[in-house]
Amino acid sequence: MTDIADSLAYDLYAAARDFDRISEALEFLGDHWRDHPDLAAAAAAAELSPHHFQRVFSRWVGVSPKKYVGALAHSAAREALADGASILDASFEAGLSGPGRLHDLFIAHEAVTPGQARARGAGLSFIWGMAPTPFGPGVFLISPRGLSALAFADPDLDTAFDDLHRRYPAAQYTRDDDEALRWAMRIFTESGGPVPLALYGTPWQRQVWRALLGIPSGQTVTYRDIASEVCTPKASRAVGAAVGANPVSWLIPCHRVLASDGRLTGYHWGVNRKRAMLAYEAASA
Repeated sequence: MTDIADSLAYDLYAAARDFDRISEALEFLGDHWRDHPDLAAAAAAAELSPHHFQRVFSRWVGVSPKKYVGALAHSAAREALADGASILDASFEAGLSGPGRLHDLFIAHEAVTPGQARARGAGLSFIWGMAPTPFGPGVFLISPRGLSALAFADPDLDTAFDDLHRRYPAAQYTRDDDEALRWAMRIFTESGGPVPLALYGTPWQRQVWRALLGIPSGQTVTYRDIASEVCTPKASRAVGAAVGANPVSWLIPCHRVLASDGRLTGYHWGVNRKRAMLAYEAASA
């Protein structure tokens, strides 16, 4: 077998071997997540030492036990807020001691406060604008914490902005093309330096986007490769959906993900642009 096939076979055997214990742990955490059990309690459910359980669980599920419990709590709180619950009630629904803990949870998972999430962006202020990029006119969405989106004006600027606006329809948007140009220079010139990102998405989406950041420039992977890294090869379709929801083109390099047969497919801003990005990186290698 090839190295990749050997790796996949190892992953499959390891996943099968660990399934029963991880299944017990997932059932335990599903029943007790509101108590926010510590690592020792979760490890006991899987009949493993805390250190070994942390490693096995993180490899099998794709996140640590603590982050998994946090994702369950965040999901429950978000659902409660969407149903009209107060921030205090949503805190209790998530098994937290009060709004302060809920605030920290939402900042960690969405980079917004619970109140902002409840209001679908009300209270958030974005700067947006258009600026040239090597791949055509770019549309930039900038929050106080960093870049939230980089799209392209296809087929026109209004369509591109509407695509971004739907994410947080109640937020305030101020157009500033000069600020967009400053971000374009920061991103696409060598002297630009690191670019802070402020991403708004579900825990699963953010997990997939983090995996995309690990793909080296000039290299490509398949959706199955990403699925194997964050969860299981069987999750390729779910990974594809999260990749397609990536709001930050180029910097979060979803253009480096190919179909299993190597085809350039599934790019939100067009296959021709995806091909151009890969050629640009190959020429710069």
